Amino acid sequence: MKRVVLSALTAALVGLAAPGVAAQNTVPAAGAPAAVNRSGAPVDVAHIIRRFATKEAEFRRALAEYGFTRDAVIQTIAFGGQISGEYHRTSRFLIDEQGNRMEKIIHFPIPTLSAITITPEDLEDLGGVNVFALEISKLNEYEFSYVGKERIDELDLHVFDVTPKILSDQRRLKELKKSKHPERYFQGRIWVDDEDFQIVKAKGKGVPEFEQRFVTFETYREQIDGKYWFPTYTYADDELVFKSGQSVRVRMRVKFEDFERLRGKVRVVEEGNPGEEQKPGEKPAAPPAKP
Repeated sequence: MKRVVLSALTAALVGLAAPGVAAQNTVPAAGAPAAVNRSGAPVDVAHIIRRFATKEAEFRRALAEYGFTRDAVIQTIAFGGQISGEYHRTSRFLIDEQGNRMEKIIHFPIPTLSAITITPEDLEDLGGVNVFALEISKLNEYEFSYVGKERIDELDLHVFDVTPKILSDQRRLKELKKSKHPERYFQGRIWVDDEDFQIVKAKGKGVPEFEQRFVTFETYREQIDGKYWFPTYTYADDELVFKSGQSVRVRMRVKFEDFERLRGKVRVVEEGNPGEEQKPGEKPAAPPAKP
């Protein structure tokens, strides 16, 4: 099983792009993703993007066939560094006979958060299934800037900066703001294995931010069953500043483990309430959001 070792990923991204060299814009072929290549970029950058986007679609389809356990902890941190509130939820995710992902809550103490509220969007993020798709059908929504190559452990990785085009389109932003459930996009950096052409690490956040605020997170993936890179660890330690001027430091840690390929039909009953373990309860809705 190939994996990215977390200690190695703390190395700074020094020397990935030659300093003082102006970015070079490339003209993509028809249907190719928009890309900006920095000095030293391979000539087939657009092809690399299409390959990992295709793999991302395959990964998401494959993940729908797996059960896994998710342990999520979200904490607010006071000025002195002590924990001022906590949301802790451990769940097992399975698939029902209609193909829908179902959550069985294993451990869910009563949350003590007061400075922030966990929203449905946050819960969706923590689910680790539908978040920030960079698959082939979404490529025209993003601009990709090739940063360079980096070697981490036994992996040689292509590094890209990712920017959603909507951030520079004021008309679309206004329309999106009016939406009841506005779509969110990923803004940040991704690391792509140069053999499997799958994303093995991502660092960024959800945008655009209207009333809500989202933490900047780092997600690491491991190769499961020798084929797919599934998310196994997400971490964030960020300061959220709201329009009111309120500032809240948030720490988040999410682990995904015990991946198991499901065979046959599965019947799953949602169970769990805050403060109760493995008892029937509310329909679960998961990192930080609006005050």
